[in-house]
Amino acid sequence: MKLKMFQVDAFANHVFEGNPAAVCPLEAWLDDSLLQAIAEENNLSETAFFVPMGNAYELRWFTPADEVDLCGHATLAAAHVLYTHLNYAKQEVVFHTRSGPLTVMRSGTGFSMDFPAASLINTEAPSALVNALGKAPKEVLSGFDYLVVFDSEEEIKSLKPDFEKLKELGLRGVVVTAPGQEVDFVSRCFFPKLRVNEDPVTGSAHCELAPYWASRLGRNKLRARQLSKRSGSVECEVKDDRVFLSGNNVDYMTAEINIPQN
Repeated sequence: MKLKMFQVDAFANHVFEGNPAAVCPLEAWLDDSLLQAIAEENNLSETAFFVPMGNAYELRWFTPADEVDLCGHATLAAAHVLYTHLNYAKQEVVFHTRSGPLTVMRSGTGFSMDFPAASLINTEAPSALVNALGKAPKEVLSGFDYLVVFDSEEEIKSLKPDFEKLKELGLRGVVVTAPGQEVDFVSRCFFPKLRVNEDPVTGSAHCELAPYWASRLGRNKLRARQLSKRSGSVECEVKDDRVFLSGNNVDYMTAEINIPQN
């Protein structure tokens, strides 16, 4: 059996920036163990798989270690594959996911994703979190990740986390953030429990970041930059309980997977 696969740099304007995602279009679902094996072989932060579902698509995301509930950059990459390589022509596409239906639309910056905004609560910083980051934050909130707020972009750049200590924490991962010098806010994202020590550009984290900064800055349209080694930009807009995340994509590779028939 042979499967087509695309590797796309999401939230990027050039190859080798943004967040790489593998995208595998399927006609029907394969066994979960095979999907997980493909994601582990790819060894990217996420591999996305989708199958037709009426007028929409069912979409799932796998890290090298596990299936996840929400992934922004691989959703952006999946929409890019549909429009660019599979002749999808409608103005928007709906993906049915573990996090409910997600709509992706064409926009001036490539594509815009309609995602649920995360609920955040103020949290006392766990000692393991402070020890792992090596610096006490200004504020800590919790959603599906710890959202850790610092005062400056330089503090975010200088962090050298202890990833083994971060694995001790209870939530999915740790998102650190601060006001940006040239954008509204900057961030870095650490997910060592998912075997992704630092994610290059994380769409789902902006479902937490955008509502926080919209409330703090008093406006709903925001420009963000994730300060990983690859780096990438995300345009954010908060509307009620939804977050619209926009960015561009660049093709890196088209491949064919060979699956043994046994």
